[in-house]
Amino acid sequence: MQPSTPPFDERLTAPRSWWFIAFLIGIACALMLLPLGTLPMLAGLAGGAALSAAAVSSYGSARIRVVTDSLVAGDARIPLTALGKAEALDAEEARAWRSHKADTRAFMLLRSYIPTAVRVEVTDPQDPTPYVYLSTREPQALVEALNTVRA
Repeated sequence: MQPSTPPFDERLTAPRSWWFIAFLIGIACALMLLPLGTLPMLAGLAGGAALSAAAVSSYGSARIRVVTDSLVAGDARIPLTALGKAEALDAEEARAWRSHKADTRAFMLLRSYIPTAVRVEVTDPQDPTPYVYLSTREPQALVEALNTVRA
């Protein structure tokens, strides 16, 4: 029997331009090692590109999932019973919640290259976290998935 697919699953991948920059870092490493010869130059290209690509991949590997009983955001697993109303934020409202409206106690899975987000209230009286802020490319779909699973 196949496990059921979660109602919402998104990986917050880094933009393509970041991958190009990772390649350029490899070229820069190669040029720095060029005076030492061809082999060190090739090693610098491979090593510099691989390390910077690993950094981009690691940063872009954050996932947001809604499963049967919880919201999984990055390394955090939040039970749906501890969550309240979910609100989809457009680019302007998301920017406001990332800056002047932000609460330092909030849990934020923030990616600056994703303009939209979802803000979910935390209703657990034992938890001092006022809300969860999640950058997402599909805010409406995430809100619908949260409402569907909680219903």
